[in-house]
Amino acid sequence: MIGNLPFAPETGFGIQMKLKSIFTNETEYFSIGLEETSGKFYLSIPVSNRLVDYEEHNEIPKACFDRYLEKPDSALEFVEQCRNQRMDHLLMIKPGSDRF
Repeated sequence: MIGNLPFAPETGFGIQMKLKSIFTNETEYFSIGLEETSGKFYLSIPVSNRLVDYEEHNEIPKACFDRYLEKPDSALEFVEQCRNQRMDHLLMIKPGSDRF
């Protein structure tokens, strides 16, 4: 519980992540990094809803993290799948309903 509000992991409410971006591709608009609290690796992409621009963080295995660092272009297919919401099962925080 946070204050009088229950913790809701499916919405991400109450989750505090300590994100450390290791590499950013400014041409293709994605980054890869480490969530320092859990030790999980991620690939993030910018997204928008009607109210705000933000980033979605998709968990990736260490092997992918290493490969994407070594050869960033190898991440582009995964980036496209994330943009098309085909990798939502890997989101570290589930999005709200106001998402496009």
